[in-house]
Amino acid sequence: MRKVAIVGAGMTKVDKHWRRSLKELFGEAGTAALSGCGAPKVDALIVGNMCASDLSDQNNIGSLLADYLGMNPTTAYRVEAACGSGGAAFLAAYTAVASGIYDVVLTGGVEKLTDGVGGNTTFSLGKAADAEYELFYGASFVSLNALIMRHYMGFYGVPREAFADLSVMMHRNGSKNPFAQLPFEIKRETVLNSDMISDPITLFDCAPVGDGAAAVVLCPLEDAKRYSDAYVEVAGVAGASDTINIASRDDLLTFRSTVVAADRAYRMARVTPSDIDVAEIHDTFTITGAISLEDLGFCERGKFHKMMENGAFEPGGLVAINPSGGLKSRGHPVGATGAYQIAEIFLQLTGRAGRMQVPDATVGLAQNIGGSGSCAFVSILRRG
Repeated sequence: MRKVAIVGAGMTKVDKHWRRSLKELFGEAGTAALSGCGAPKVDALIVGNMCASDLSDQNNIGSLLADYLGMNPTTAYRVEAACGSGGAAFLAAYTAVASGIYDVVLTGGVEKLTDGVGGNTTFSLGKAADAEYELFYGASFVSLNALIMRHYMGFYGVPREAFADLSVMMHRNGSKNPFAQLPFEIKRETVLNSDMISDPITLFDCAPVGDGAAAVVLCPLEDAKRYSDAYVEVAGVAGASDTINIASRDDLLTFRSTVVAADRAYRMARVTPSDIDVAEIHDTFTITGAISLEDLGFCERGKFHKMMENGAFEPGGLVAINPSGGLKSRGHPVGATGAYQIAEIFLQLTGRAGRMQVPDATVGLAQNIGGSGSCAFVSILRRG
């Protein structure tokens, strides 16, 4: 297996892009990624997407985007793993380059959630759960996470305010991000007093609905300097799964898929959680972010709020968490989210993150979850 590098990255601003299509959004991100590395000839295009079939009436996404970008007759296909589609596409692209099947792969994700009206979008996102045993009986993506959050608060005795503070931190970070959908700061009271969505989850515990695309270019590590002076090595990458319905799990307060994927990625990269300088974690809801911090080994279970109080997750602390603002502030165009995370870490490790830059960042981690933890993808990148 060959070592693999990322040599370019591109993103669109996450927003409600009413007048832009799937192909236009990914075209912008893909072109930016290729332009940043001398636009090498692309052997394959692998893109993550979840909802295009439901909300944009479009299948065959790989061919759609390859045609739009003028890449025919390259290999092109779509990967779907719910909210983890971008991370899954990255794993597929890494495997394609590491195996030697392809030399240069453009991978990323694209999503247009605003193509559907509210009810249709909620139903489409709800399909990340078990359609027969959860969705059929009226459970929504939010209500399932609300059950987990209520149980977490009771089991560990964690106050409601702790989750609000996590949202405040994400918005503080996101206010510096030019690509963020919600680039403004908020107060604890903003979260606590916002509309109740599914008790105890309020509006400002949730990532917003938006559109966007992100892309990165992969090639063999030995060829990276041919394309760019600034590149990063893919040191570790892994995926794992769990039961799709939460009732079948032994423990609701951990995402086993994240724990297993992280352990595999850490071992592959030969690092531990203490070696990570910056991480983009999956915070669809504040409860998702809290559990992810614990599952990735950044704090003990039930103690995320204590670590936050000590500044452990700020730049200069134990590990800088979501300097981009995460899903909560940057936005969560579901099938593209994992690609945004990888692109953000690439910018951090190459010193191109602007106002979001974490000083001396050498090793970064991206964690992308599908459903309510039914799958997860963890990637560890190292400065080249």
